[in-house]
Amino acid sequence: MSWASSATVGVGDDDFVTGEAVALDLPPASIGSRILSGFIDYVIVVALSFGLLTAGSALARQLDDALVAAVLLVCFLLAWVAYPVTIETLTRGRSVGKMAAGLRTVRDDAGPITFRHALTRGLLGVVEIYLFWGIPAVIASVASNKGKRLGDMAAGTYVVRDRVAAHLPPPVPMPPHLAAWATSADISQLPDDLAMSVRTFLPAAPSMTPSARAELGQTLLAEMSLYVSPPPPPGSHPEYILAAILADRRRRDGMRLARDRALRDRLTSPHR
Repeated sequence: MSWASSATVGVGDDDFVTGEAVALDLPPASIGSRILSGFIDYVIVVALSFGLLTAGSALARQLDDALVAAVLLVCFLLAWVAYPVTIETLTRGRSVGKMAAGLRTVRDDAGPITFRHALTRGLLGVVEIYLFWGIPAVIASVASNKGKRLGDMAAGTYVVRDRVAAHLPPPVPMPPHLAAWATSADISQLPDDLAMSVRTFLPAAPSMTPSARAELGQTLLAEMSLYVSPPPPPGSHPEYILAAILADRRRRDGMRLARDRALRDRLTSPHR
């Protein structure tokens, strides 16, 4: 049998693995681009702070000193915490500065951030960015191999270049005679590292010696069999079975993403 000739790199700790076990290396943003996006966001926050403080001071003229201090504190919290956290949550990791610089904040597993991640980054950002002029953030980013500031370290996030195209190898085709079995099989517990090993083996198999190819195929199939039920039809070639599992894993992942997207569209639709 013949597979696509594109080889796939191994999975590292910093890789994101797709449903077909393809590792995507999301490159961290450079220090320069992060400083640029941070400066844009800083200017926006300062302008917002000035506007809120001006409005708050005008409203607080008739209040006593304690209430004036409370109003000013609320203005600072709105500008320094509420605004950054809200915009990063709603845009799934992008601020105005990041949009301008082509950056995005993602989780360590390359998934989109949530309110919890944005809140942690926002709270620590008050200290490391606004109170200390970003100096702790720059020092931490230089020391981190993924350019993380202190807020990223606490939240489990990092900033990536959002305008990088991912070049994926061709998907593994589904062997037609195993499609019915793969569709009904339980493959939900298949580990990513094992799927990645199979994804690397299949395109490389034609270039291997027959004995090494057969031995590795049988070994991978034996490992796969621990996570797949029911077993495949007897007499099927190991490489066809491995391909069927990966192909259906990719199909299921696509269906899950489509369901999530449809649910998100329904929840955010203005016509609900």
